[in-house]
Amino acid sequence: MTIKNTKLDYGCIAKWLHWTTAFLFLAAYIVVYYRQWFTEAKTPENWTALQLHLSFGISIMVIVALRIIWRALNNQPQPEPGTKLEHLAAHCGHFLLYAIMIIAPITGYIGTGVSTEFFFMFDIPKFESTAMYQYLVVDGLGLTFSEFERPIDFIHKDILGAWLIWILIAGHAGAALFHHYVKKDRTLLKMT
Repeated sequence: MTIKNTKLDYGCIAKWLHWTTAFLFLAAYIVVYYRQWFTEAKTPENWTALQLHLSFGISIMVIVALRIIWRALNNQPQPEPGTKLEHLAAHCGHFLLYAIMIIAPITGYIGTGVSTEFFFMFDIPKFESTAMYQYLVVDGLGLTFSEFERPIDFIHKDILGAWLIWILIAGHAGAALFHHYVKKDRTLLKMT
C-alpha cells in the first residue's frame, strides 16, 4: 500500500482520513443521541455526552481540514467507467459531503454556548468568548448570542443533523455498494 494516491487506488493516508472522518461522525451521533435519549438535563452524564459530542466535532473540523489539504496535494484515482450523469452525480455528492463536513462542525462550534473540554484534556473557549465573535457578531451584526444562536442551531441541528447528513451518508454508502455489487467495479475497493 502506498502513502500517496495512485491512478488506481487511494493511498493509506487518504483512506485513514476517510475512515477516521466516518468514525468521528458516527461517534458524534452516538453520543448526542445517547445524551438526548438516555440522560437527564444538567446531570454529569448529560454533560459528559455533550463534551464528547463537542470534542468529536472539533476533531472532525481538524480531520476535514487535513483531508482537504491532502486532496489538493494528491492526484485522485481515475474514476471507474460510467455515464456522464453518474460522474456528475458522484461529483455533486462529494461536493455536498465536503460542504456538510465543513458546515456541520463550524455551526456546531459557533452555536454552542459552552466551552469544549476537549476529551477532558484541555479547554477550547466557546465562540462567544472569542474576539472574532465580538468583531463579527456583536460589532458587525449587532446581535446578542441568543439572537445569533437561534439560526445557527437551526442549521446545525434541524437541517444538517436531523436529516441532511443522514441522506448524504446513506447516498454515499449506497453508491459505493451499488458500484461493488451491481456494477462490479473497483470504486469501493479503492477506499478499503
